[in-house]
Amino acid sequence: AEWEYVCRSGGRAETYCGGNNIEMVARFRNNSVFSTHAVGSRSPNGLGIYDMSGNVWEWVEDWYGKKYYETGGSEPSRNPTGPAAGLLKVSRGGAWDYDPWFNRACHRNRSWPDSHHFSLGFRLVASAGQ
Repeated sequence: AEWEYVCRSGGRAETYCGGNNIEMVARFRNNSVFSTHAVGSRSPNGLGIYDMSGNVWEWVEDWYGKKYYETGGSEPSRNPTGPAAGLLKVSRGGAWDYDPWFNRACHRNRSWPDSHHFSLGFRLVASAGQ
């Protein structure tokens, strides 16, 4: 939930991280020239953060639960964290070699915790003053 809140520029109704026009905010299959790009080659989101949609998938802390976010489920309505345990971890944001559908702010991908892939990475985050 934290990743998606930041992706959507502080909770805005955006299709991609930073807006509804994927060409402006993301490197994806149609504009990546088949490789990753330096951070900042597209526009930032409303919080000034670059490349949350596209370029590379980002690991998040959540375990993957196929039905966790379905309507009527047992997830908390504020800041859901995903299941307490599981076999697969969530990655978000899509990547340079994926279609726009995978780069949407709401999309959750899943991978084995020990997997590695050329379009999978992570984002380092620190609280202000640390």
